[in-house]
Formats: sequence, C-alpha cells, structure tokens
Amino acid sequence: MKLEPLALQVERRILFIRQQRVLLDYDLASLYGVETRALKQAVRRNRERFPEDFMFTLSREETDALVSQSVIPGLGKLGGAAPYAFTEQGVAMLSSVLRSPRAVQVNIAVMRAFVRLRQLLLSNADLARKLAELEQKYDAQFKVVFEAIRQLMTPPAPKPKREIGFHIKEDTVPYRTRRPFPK
Repeated sequence: MKLEPLALQVERRILFIRQQRVLLDYDLASLYGVETRALKQAVRRNRERFPEDFMFTLSREETDALVSQSVIPGLGKLGGAAPYAFTEQGVAMLSSVLRSPRAVQVNIAVMRAFVRLRQLLLSNADLARKLAELEQKYDAQFKVVFEAIRQLMTPPAPKPKREIGFHIKEDTVPYRTRRPFPK
C-alpha cells in the first residue's frame, strides 16, 4: 500500500470543529478498514486513554450541520449514535488500541497529514508577516501591489443565497368587492 495516496485521503477528511483539526470516527473506520461500530467499541473499552482534548462527541447541532453539508451520512446510517471527533493526539492514541498492520500505516499517514497542515498554516502566517515588513519598508508606490496581494490571501466571502420561489408584489386589493345593486 502506498502512503502518498493514503495521506491525500486523510488530508481531505480532516475537519475544523470547535477550533480544532479533527478526524471523525466514520472516516477513521473506513481508513482502518474496520466498521465504525468496532472502532467505537474499542474506544469505549479504553475510555481512560481518550480525555476530552484527544476525543469528543459531536453535539446534535454539529452533527446536523455536517449531515446537511454532506460531510457525513445521516445518523441512521451511523447507527443512530453521535460521531466521535479525534484530534491529532487522539488518532495517535488509537494506534495503541488498534493493532493491525493497516492501523500502523494509517496512523503514519494521519500524522504526516497533520504535520503538513501545520506547516501550511505556519507558512501562510510567515507570508503575512513578511508582507507586512515589506509594506513598511517600501513607500506608497507599491501600496496597490500590497493591497492586491492581501486580497488574494484572504478567502472569498460566501455568496449570498438567492431566494427561490414565486413572489407577488401587490399594492392594491387583489379582489373586487361587490357593487351594490342599482335601485
């Protein structure tokens, strides 16, 4: 099994929940080649190894948001239980709970993916710092260039959702009232 495609699979599955980068039990189970139920059972048997900063259970709102965004299947597909979210340390702890050759390879790929993400975030912060230094160093003639670079570095704002449906704008009474009969 090649680690590079596996590392790319892992990177695509890392989510940002509660200000932390996490992998969900559903995704980890598919990477390890086990059922989600079996992974959760192994974690429950070793609950003392997974404190809150290693693993947490998603709230109903968080789960509903992920289902609506098609990140995870519905709770019915997951057996009705709320998913676990594992931080980098929690995934490392899983290696002591799951002891198969595939688990070792997956853990290596996961650790590499988390390290790569950390490096990308640091390089983006370094780029912003260097840009600020250059901006201070050079005069106003490059101000337009620096503004353009800053705009390219900021993520695009989400587009406002367009209303769907049929709307009628009525200024007058929509129906006529009866006229009185002539006498």
